[in-house]
Amino acid sequence: MSGEDATEQGPIPTGEHNTRPIRVLVAGASVAGPALAHWLRRWGAEVTVVERAPELRPGGQAVDARGVAKVVIERMGLDAAVREACTDTAGARTVDADGQVLETFRVDDDGGDGFIADIEILRGDLSRVLYDDTRDGVEYIFGDRIAELTQDANGVDVVFGGGDRRRFELVVGADGLHSALRAMVFGPHERFLHHLGHVLAFYSVPNEFGLDRWLLEYQDQTSGRSALLRPTHDATRAMAMFYFGSADFDVDYRDIAAQKVLLRERMAGLGWLATDILAHLDDTPDFYLDQVAQVVMDRWSNGRVVLLGDAAFSSSPMSGQGTGLALVGAYVLAGELAAAGWHHAEGFARFEARMRSFVEANQEIGRLNARTRDVPGPDSEPAPDFGGDWFMELVGRAINGIELPDYAGVPESTASAGSPVVG
Repeated sequence: MSGEDATEQGPIPTGEHNTRPIRVLVAGASVAGPALAHWLRRWGAEVTVVERAPELRPGGQAVDARGVAKVVIERMGLDAAVREACTDTAGARTVDADGQVLETFRVDDDGGDGFIADIEILRGDLSRVLYDDTRDGVEYIFGDRIAELTQDANGVDVVFGGGDRRRFELVVGADGLHSALRAMVFGPHERFLHHLGHVLAFYSVPNEFGLDRWLLEYQDQTSGRSALLRPTHDATRAMAMFYFGSADFDVDYRDIAAQKVLLRERMAGLGWLATDILAHLDDTPDFYLDQVAQVVMDRWSNGRVVLLGDAAFSSSPMSGQGTGLALVGAYVLAGELAAAGWHHAEGFARFEARMRSFVEANQEIGRLNARTRDVPGPDSEPAPDFGGDWFMELVGRAINGIELPDYAGVPESTASAGSPVVG
């Protein structure tokens, strides 16, 4: 469909002749999608989640929950389940090329909201917790995608890649940085993706490095490249990560073979444990490489379609808050829609008004952290003074800078919205 706004209408009618719940289609089953499904179902919606991958993707980057994101997890009733799946990281140590410790950060620094948060979990493990929580009341369709959609005054007609045709009142794009739904409804990726000049790669490896609850990072000050090893809840495995600077990024994010060639080229001669880590590049089950980028949009909704999580406002891994934005955004979006009586225009507007400042603070953190990894040049901007009061104020807004309504006036629903469907 085109990027023009569809006709705005009120909520679906409920009453004597129409009492069915509002039907919502969510694209993406990573973190934002299942988290949104939890809240939508709690407020009485009938939810379908479609995921292009044939199953939940394991592993992935370790992600953190800080501040208000921890409050959302508690309100979901999932605090115990999430903490059970955490990496149990004690802290982080920066090291030199010989492995000597230069600096130490502990998990209990800043009340558990510091460099290493007390809730740190692999993205795939968090996705599994959210899926297990929602699978009995939410319809999940794996191995399919939204191929076409058309909006009218009262709903959205969707054609799936597998040929199925269905109608929903609302459609939510929670399908990540390279959101296909965003491109379909709002325009090409180039309009919204802002490359921060770095590339990140990560994948799991055998824990043959003696990691014991401590993350280790080595950064080459001359080239700006870095290698990192972090523990997981499985003591026999570890997660490896690489950063390197790249002003241009022209490798297809779906071309794994080309990405591995690029990583080997850029990491050649790095030192520390880089060679040993790269030796596992061809036997890892969960390799990922992509540009470090943000998504910046002046609005997150178009008619009856709205974006959530990285699809709407990626802050990049440099912020350490992408998961927090997804969890908080899911809570606020579902709550504001339900509080508005499912009047989508009003609910979307309230969602954006509550989230915008919170998102912008986290994106600024991401940009500042990306600058710290730039290799200084003759025309480089001075490094930010992170010791100033302005930075502590910014961090405060990025962690806790949003009010979380309790949506006490919205009635909860315990009705099942369907059974899981595995395509």
